[in-house]
Amino acid sequence: MAIVLQESLRGLFYAPFYVALARDAYAAERVEVRLVSSPTPGDAGRNVMNGTVDVSWGGPMRVMETYELMPECDLVCFAEVVTRDPFLLVGRGARPDFIFRDLLGLRVATVSEVPTPWLCLQEDLRREGIDPAELTRVADRSMADNVAALQRGEVDVVQVFEPFAAALLADGSGHLWHAQASRGPTSYTTLYARRGLLAERRDELHRMVRAIHRTQKWIKESDGATIARDITGYFPEVPLSLLAGSCARYKSLAIWGRDPRLPRSGYERLRASMVSGGFVATGTPYEVAVDNSLAEAVVAEDPPPLA
Repeated sequence: MAIVLQESLRGLFYAPFYVALARDAYAAERVEVRLVSSPTPGDAGRNVMNGTVDVSWGGPMRVMETYELMPECDLVCFAEVVTRDPFLLVGRGARPDFIFRDLLGLRVATVSEVPTPWLCLQEDLRREGIDPAELTRVADRSMADNVAALQRGEVDVVQVFEPFAAALLADGSGHLWHAQASRGPTSYTTLYARRGLLAERRDELHRMVRAIHRTQKWIKESDGATIARDITGYFPEVPLSLLAGSCARYKSLAIWGRDPRLPRSGYERLRASMVSGGFVATGTPYEVAVDNSLAEAVVAEDPPPLA
């Protein structure tokens, strides 16, 4: 029986997952995986809990949110892939010496589709002694709408992921001010499932994690253009040149982990952001929400990169 794997939304920063699918990494490890998409990102955790899907990729944010909403929750993160924040601040005019205080007095359009980008940014501001409420913030528009507003001069800076940033830089209407990845580890995307599944289908999940680690090794050895060619089928509307530039930038920012272990430091930085932003009361303890046993076993096995 296939493992039903859920994507929470289609995003370029999930490239390693698409590479694994495009290169038949799971089949190479003799595990059958069927990809489905969550109707909305907010449904992802509930879909795992109610058995609609077996495994999801998405943020530990969704795991902590589900623990907050469902007392019976037993979700556990077991293989990290995106280990740093993939969101970028792109503004009008160059600011090579950007600091967070530059945002005060500007019109700042932040991500509305999912909560994590703003939660992490507002924590960055707090750590610089800035009250996030001081920002003149546009918080209710899509990234696509915000990009158009930046091009029309209606906002001064937008928070986006790739390839929105690459497109703005390519046409000259935007300049890269800040990469949120520069703060260091912030656990952004992991495989997660119910804890019981890790016991019931442990061999299959072990093989899944092996496939992910082999993909991570392949990513390490590949340039942006090579990665882009593998995943272009998942982003048919994006020109290959923009895909390649986006993948190259994400590689340079080290947003994709070198192995599937989820570090405590990255989890705790995310948890702190969720708490300070009022998204959860205390956040789920690392020991409850993370199980690195499969990842540790796979790293010890040291499988080769994908062919």
